[in-house]
Amino acid sequence: MNQATDTSPALPLAAILDTGPVPTDQLLRDVALAQRQAGRRVHGLLMTYPDDGSSPSDDPGAAACAASMVLVDIDTADTYLVSQPLGAGSSACRADPQGFARASVVLRRARDERPDLVISNRFGNLEADGGGFTAELLELVTAGIPVLTAVPAKHLAAWQHFSGGATVLPAEPRAVADWLARTLAAQPH
Repeated sequence: MNQATDTSPALPLAAILDTGPVPTDQLLRDVALAQRQAGRRVHGLLMTYPDDGSSPSDDPGAAACAASMVLVDIDTADTYLVSQPLGAGSSACRADPQGFARASVVLRRARDERPDLVISNRFGNLEADGGGFTAELLELVTAGIPVLTAVPAKHLAAWQHFSGGATVLPAEPRAVADWLARTLAAQPH
């Protein structure tokens, strides 16, 4: 499978393909920090796992699946609990749709404040099923605001359908930096 496609360079939307070995949550944090240090206004949400500091995969059977998931607002550091305590033996999705609904205010505020870049933690199970942050992501891109997210390999087809074939990047800092340089340079100032 070709992991890096750039079929729509004018669309300010890209997802880092999360295939597991590279911690994409950390890569997104690094991007946010680097862009802020470069003087850009970056808004959005980053995933944290305060129970153990690890980044469990999008696989509900993963050992760390019972860990709490907390989204952190990049701009304000406000936190949003977005997981439900289902217990270690549960095979149900632990994502809490109500928690994600509460956190969506961050992306709606970003649309109104028009930062240089918005980072959304992941195009995951909720988004693949048409929920989660899909409406907010569409509003951001429609407003011309660059958006960077991550997509697990199992949701790649849903991402491509949702985004109309937006850029998919390998989980490599250089590829992400190149996309950001092209995308941010093309934005009106």
